[in-house]
Amino acid sequence: MSITPRRCRVLMLAAAALFIVVALGVRATAGGGLAQHCGTALYASVVWAGVLFLRPRLSPPTAGAIAIALCWAVEVSQLTGIPAALSARSPLARLVLGAQFDPVDLAWYPVGVLPLVAVHRIVAIRARRRQPSR
Repeated sequence: MSITPRRCRVLMLAAAALFIVVALGVRATAGGGLAQHCGTALYASVVWAGVLFLRPRLSPPTAGAIAIALCWAVEVSQLTGIPAALSARSPLARLVLGAQFDPVDLAWYPVGVLPLVAVHRIVAIRARRRQPSR
């Protein structure tokens, strides 16, 4: 059985919700660097789920590359001060855009995405193998 775009979207919504719950749990129970870096990696995981929600037929490497690029673009945009200004007005903007550039975050985004790319690739390969030959 292959994963249809509709099924992929449902799975990505569930995955994003799970990543958010885990991030909030880590934030509530841990502090300091652990919470910061886990939050950054889980943010990237949510972005990956969002990419696949919007484009469920993307290959695993493409979806991963887009997710990491989007995370990096948001992080670099923090150098402009615009995300900080928006974050001061909206808690949602603070969650989505952040407020302050941290170069360490650039390394943590792939940590949140690359394991998901590997799992996505394994699932895609297995799904192709189960399809009947044409």
